[in-house]
Amino acid sequence: MEPAISPPIFSVLLLLGMLLMLEIGRRIGIRRRPKETEGERGSLGTIEGAVFALFGLVVAFSFSGAASRFNEKRELIAVEANCIETAYLRVRLVAQAAQPELQDLFRRYTDSRLDTYSKLPDLIAAQKEMAISRELQREIWARAISASQLPDSHADAGKLLLPALNEMIDITTTRAMAIQTHPPNIIYGLLFFLALICSLLAGYRMSAGKQHSWLHIISFAMITVVVIFVIIDVEYPRVGLIRLESFDQVLVDVRAGMN
Repeated sequence: MEPAISPPIFSVLLLLGMLLMLEIGRRIGIRRRPKETEGERGSLGTIEGAVFALFGLVVAFSFSGAASRFNEKRELIAVEANCIETAYLRVRLVAQAAQPELQDLFRRYTDSRLDTYSKLPDLIAAQKEMAISRELQREIWARAISASQLPDSHADAGKLLLPALNEMIDITTTRAMAIQTHPPNIIYGLLFFLALICSLLAGYRMSAGKQHSWLHIISFAMITVVVIFVIIDVEYPRVGLIRLESFDQVLVDVRAGMN
């Protein structure tokens, strides 16, 4: 649920590392430039292009994957809201006497689901609330079976209500898995490593000039750091600046409709 290292700390370390590698590369280049031949310079340019292209591909795939998983998490909120609302409406198929108790359980269950995700990134607190949700699921299921068998219930109450409850329960597992699905930490280590290598090569290439431009150095480092920070922030939308709380409003609206 949480990244291995805090995104702000990761970004600061990356920025400092890139600036350091840019300067190291520039100094190495100043020492080696007089000894380089035209052929060596051409081959070095090819290698640099390949490394930068590889870095760009890793960044692109990481960003694409993070955005895809963010959209999936957002869509699953709407799916769960629909599942809960559908099951709640089908409670009206059971006997009138059994409806108030079931409806009250649904209200408590929806509150519990909202509390589960509002407590993130505190995983321990969220897991405790998840346990409460599971207990309410079992109680709702047992009460629904009993209520659907009452003489005053609709003939198809069990056939319509129980599948809806099953979908409502299943989506909780899907959401729990989605929020824990992230790329291996080695991917972020690879981004960090490639950013440093690219900085070293960029600094080496800049040594050809008599003076180095701080504008270009800082711009290159800052843009790279911001892009990687955004990738991590999108990947963990319950932790950083990019949040999913606004999309939880769909479930809040469903809960308000139960009053």
